[in-house]
Amino acid sequence: MAAQNAIGIIGGSGLYDLEGFENREELEVATPFGDPSDKIIGGEFAGRRIYFLPRHGRGHRIPPHALNHRANIYALRSLGVRWIISVTAVGSLQEQYRPRDILLPDQFFDRASRREEHTFFEAGIVAHIAFGEPLSPGLRALLAEAVQAEGHTVHETGTYVNMDGPAFSTRAESETHRKLGFDVIGMTNLPEAKLAREAEIALATLAMITDYDSWKVEEEPVTAQAVIGHLMANAEAAKKVVAAVIPRIPEAADWPEHRSLDDALVTERSLWPREGVEKLEAILGRFLQDG
Repeated sequence: MAAQNAIGIIGGSGLYDLEGFENREELEVATPFGDPSDKIIGGEFAGRRIYFLPRHGRGHRIPPHALNHRANIYALRSLGVRWIISVTAVGSLQEQYRPRDILLPDQFFDRASRREEHTFFEAGIVAHIAFGEPLSPGLRALLAEAVQAEGHTVHETGTYVNMDGPAFSTRAESETHRKLGFDVIGMTNLPEAKLAREAEIALATLAMITDYDSWKVEEEPVTAQAVIGHLMANAEAAKKVVAAVIPRIPEAADWPEHRSLDDALVTERSLWPREGVEKLEAILGRFLQDG
C-alpha cells in the first residue's frame, strides 16, 4: 500500500545510508513504463516515509542515455511520493562555480534528444504542463537553508543545460554553452523534473559540482575518474543536507506543484481511453475520483 505524502530521494546508491534511517525494506515496483533503475529502498526517517532510488542502479550499471526516467518517476509516485530531492553530479560552465560547490538550479535548457520519453502523456490523453518555473521554489529554499547550515558553499540559482551523454562535452560544445550563459551541465535531471511536474510531485535539484566540463583550457578536460573523486567527497555533504531537509518538508501536499495538472489537461474527460486511464492511474487518480 502506498504511503501518503512520502519523500523521494534520487541519487547515488549510498544516499540511503543515513544515520537514523529505520525499518528499511527493498521494493520491486512494476510500472506501465517498464522497470525502474533498481529496487527502491523504503524506510522511516525523522517520522517521515522515505523512498531512495539509485538513479543509475547499484554499482552504476545504467548510462544516462539509457535511463528509464518514466519508470523511475512513476514508481515513486505510485508509492505516494509527493516531494523529490534529486542529487546529481554536474560540470561547471562558469569560473565562480568550483568543484565541490553546490548549486540549486532554478532553470533548465534542454539539449536532450529523447523528448518523447520525457512525458507520461501519449495518444489519447493530452496534457501541457506549465514549466516556466521548472523546479519547486519551496523545496529549493529548504535545501538552500540546509546547505548553508552545513557550512557548504551554495549557489541558490542557476541554469542547468541537459545534454544526452554518455560522452562528456567537446571543448567547442562546452565553450558554446558557457557563452550562452548556462551555469552547469548534466545528463539526467531535466527529464526527472518534467516527469515529476506531470506527476504532481514537487522536485528540487541538489547539483554537486564535480568539474569544469571541458572549457577550462588550463585544466585537464573532465574524466570519469576525476568526477568520481569529487563525488566521493560530495557524498557525505549530500547525506547531511538530505537529513537536515527531510524533517522540514511539510506533511500536507498542498504546494502549487501538487496540483500542476489542474490547468494542463486538455482532452475532455469523456474521451479518455480506458487503457490510457489504467496506465496513468497513479497520476490521474484524483481526477478519476472527482469524475
